[in-house]
Amino acid sequence: MLGIKELKENNVKKDGKIECPVKDCGTLVELMTGNIQKNLGSYLIKGKDYDVDFDQYFCKEHKIFISPTSFLYNDIKDNLLWYDEDDKSLLEGIKGVKRFYAPFYSVNSEDAVSWNVFRFLERNNDLLGTFLTKIILSHTKNELISNPKVIYWSYSLSEKGRWNELEKVRKEFGEKTHLGSEPDLIVLSDKVLFFIEAKFAAKNENTPRNGNSKKYETGGNNWFTTVFQSDYKTVAIVAKKYELMRFWLLGTWIAKQLSLDFYLVNLVLAGEEKDIELVFKKHINEGPRRKFIRITWEEIYDYISNCNLSNENKNNKNIMMEYFMTKTIGYDKGRLKRAFSFPELISLS
Repeated sequence: MLGIKELKENNVKKDGKIECPVKDCGTLVELMTGNIQKNLGSYLIKGKDYDVDFDQYFCKEHKIFISPTSFLYNDIKDNLLWYDEDDKSLLEGIKGVKRFYAPFYSVNSEDAVSWNVFRFLERNNDLLGTFLTKIILSHTKNELISNPKVIYWSYSLSEKGRWNELEKVRKEFGEKTHLGSEPDLIVLSDKVLFFIEAKFAAKNENTPRNGNSKKYETGGNNWFTTVFQSDYKTVAIVAKKYELMRFWLLGTWIAKQLSLDFYLVNLVLAGEEKDIELVFKKHINEGPRRKFIRITWEEIYDYISNCNLSNENKNNKNIMMEYFMTKTIGYDKGRLKRAFSFPELISLS
């Protein structure tokens, strides 16, 4: 995995081409366009034939496809910290249901970051349950999160397919199965249901593509009017919170059916969207059993760094800490950017 120690501080363009971002590598490749990168994702997953010579964007020495602002790994495992036999089996299941699998190959992928962080929390001393409990306690609800089960991108390991409750709610609100709302992570515990929407390089601004509201306003016996203060157009189109709107609507409905509390968790970088709670909460109806909260990747880092792990898990913790400290988010105006903000890391040196 290539981090800040291995990458050039500035990207280099020469004669209409771009240099490999790895230090001391002078390989020049053609400049990749957005359409090429989109097709490249399908090529990496399926080996699909295109009338494109992808090798012209590829550094053979470092096995990466280079774009003007980032790069994609040729092998998915090079972007993932955890890739043992159980991981590979789970990823194959996810691949069968996830709408877009190609982002796992990109250095800017929120999917890869989510996998690396939450797979660690899930598999090391039940850190996931204690971390989620910490979140709840910080929002004044004294509830122990026990027996958390993670559903990655709608794939339920126990059901060997899309989580049935999500399938049912998609139909209730008029979504097609293969185009339905897909939280990055769902955590199902004894008393609380979490939808976690992770943002890394992207932000919480999106609108419906065709203006079709499906059955969002009428499904669930007009459930929309129960959990929203604003109307559909205001939330989804004017405020551009279409994705968060869907997760709040569907998540609160599932929680009601299962008699669980519900938390929609928006996971963002510390320096991004600091006002998202204020912005989104003015459109929704919260209550004792349903809340929207913002947390940051850096908070997770702080939590992990202060955890005492058994000897067998200390090495995994060290790998996780190194990942946070050296992870990049590509190039902005030609300069390499750290992914995460830590006070002790002021420069790239």
